[in-house]
Amino acid sequence: MSRIVDVVVPRRLGTGFRWLLASSWSSNLGDGIVIAAGPLLVASRTEDAFLVALAALLQWLPPLLFGLWAGALTDRLDRRRLVILVDSLRTLVLLLLAAAVALDTAPIVLILVAMFLLGTAETFADNASSTLVPMLVQRDDLALANSRIQAGFVTVNQLIGPPLGAFLFAVGQAWPFATEAVLVAAGAVLVSRISLPPHLSEPRTTHLRHDIAEGVRWVRHHAAVRTLVLTILIFNVTFGAAWSVLVLYAREQLGLGAIGFGLITTVGAVGGLVGTVSYGWITRRVSLANLMRIGLIVETLTHLALALTTTAWFALVVFFVFGAHAFVWGTTSVTIRQRAVPTELQGRVGSVNLVGVFGGLVVGAGIGGLLAQRYGVTAPFWFAFVGSAIFVVLIWHQLRYVAHTDELDAPAAS
Repeated sequence: MSRIVDVVVPRRLGTGFRWLLASSWSSNLGDGIVIAAGPLLVASRTEDAFLVALAALLQWLPPLLFGLWAGALTDRLDRRRLVILVDSLRTLVLLLLAAAVALDTAPIVLILVAMFLLGTAETFADNASSTLVPMLVQRDDLALANSRIQAGFVTVNQLIGPPLGAFLFAVGQAWPFATEAVLVAAGAVLVSRISLPPHLSEPRTTHLRHDIAEGVRWVRHHAAVRTLVLTILIFNVTFGAAWSVLVLYAREQLGLGAIGFGLITTVGAVGGLVGTVSYGWITRRVSLANLMRIGLIVETLTHLALALTTTAWFALVVFFVFGAHAFVWGTTSVTIRQRAVPTELQGRVGSVNLVGVFGGLVVGAGIGGLLAQRYGVTAPFWFAFVGSAIFVVLIWHQLRYVAHTDELDAPAAS
């Protein structure tokens, strides 16, 4: 067993990172369970489409409302204790929700409030925990460490968690939420075992708004990170537009039923696992900047292929490739950001990126819904293709800043 652990998490990554990885996988499994159980619980309490959509919106809103504040607090407070505190609060909310469901005293309003609170807590926890990786791992090993974090997300959050959540919900509606409470609590305990290097400066007397502005200014003046944030914002607008109508696209364009639609997520997750296995091999042969360029092209062509095809098996191949690309892109992006950003700014810069991620998704989903309603289910995919293609042309030369950052980091790391 120890030999397997050494292969998955090499000793050079350190004991602290092993505790962090175990915590991440535990929490991600819990979140994956509720990915399926949350919508099922809402649908069991109401048939109102607006309320069902509102439940999803209430989980997307917290990063937009509180993301920048979460980043400022992450850089101001003890990050390990912040993760433990927020995960403890998440555990309490989940236990209260599970008890209310078990006692059949959970009206839709209570469920919606719980979804918003859980989304808010997750915003603070995810921002703080993402800053721990560069504090525990050498710069040379950041790509490897992030690939292991992402591998856990793909495996337990997307592959194992949702079907397990659906099964637990069928056994008893309270079980998924009680199970997530245990897993999140376990994640907090595992984080408590980590010993971090000193990262707190002198106590700040400035207002949090000043700290937030400082993080935004840093992003604006750092060419590589600015390029990454702008790219994730625009590409999440195009992605959000297309994927917002994915369930309709699968049914009307590909002729897939409920099982076929579920297969799309599974195939994408399997692609992510392939990206996980091959990531080390890829990064030894391709620079991070060129990986970004390749990823932009792959995502653009994905939208074109899906806009054109009506063949289910071909579309599933495209989703498989996209899943691998999404893993490689996500790992590469966070690695470049962690290499470039000073420790004391990791939380705030990460929060600016987080706002870009969810801001793009929300705007894209609105555009996709309007286009599909007026022009049909393939219209959002054509919008995504054209928008992505134009942005690739505009951003292509800006990626030299990413390449420059990568080259500067290489001598320092060696």
